[in-house]
Amino acid sequence: MIHPIVLFGDPVLERETEKVTVFDTPELRQLLEDMFESMYAARGVGLAAPQIGIAKRIAVIDLSVGSDAEQRLVLINPEIIAREGMQTGEEGCLSLPGFREQVSRPTKVTVRAHNALGESFETTGDGLLARALLHETDHLHGRLYIQHVSALKRDLIRRKVKKLVKAGEWN
Repeated sequence: MIHPIVLFGDPVLERETEKVTVFDTPELRQLLEDMFESMYAARGVGLAAPQIGIAKRIAVIDLSVGSDAEQRLVLINPEIIAREGMQTGEEGCLSLPGFREQVSRPTKVTVRAHNALGESFETTGDGLLARALLHETDHLHGRLYIQHVSALKRDLIRRKVKKLVKAGEWN
């Protein structure tokens, strides 16, 4: 089932999420499939549960946007355990459509997480995968990528969104 993407301004995007404690259930498997389906429908490479209104510590990533099943990555209760280097690149978010900014993030990161069965694993990503791992993990802690840009740019984005809301174009 494709869920609508929650847009910036919804409080669920700015709250800490709850850890997942029960794994390997039909409900969790269905949620993960729904998240991938919703992400693909929105043409994204990553999606965190809060972006579909669910305050759970779950994210999915697929840099192939559905063209290579081997690239599907499920992250439950992820933690960044190592960071290296620094890269700056354009970043956007499904919850902030139409906005993109230059964001500096580590070049390489290692994440410890659980899969759908509750098995712990570590994965390391660099370049775009590192950016996606950091971006989605941020969502699970109530942070959006605009918190990594200057206060001036962040305020400008907030004002533009406010205008869109007022005009009925942000829904």
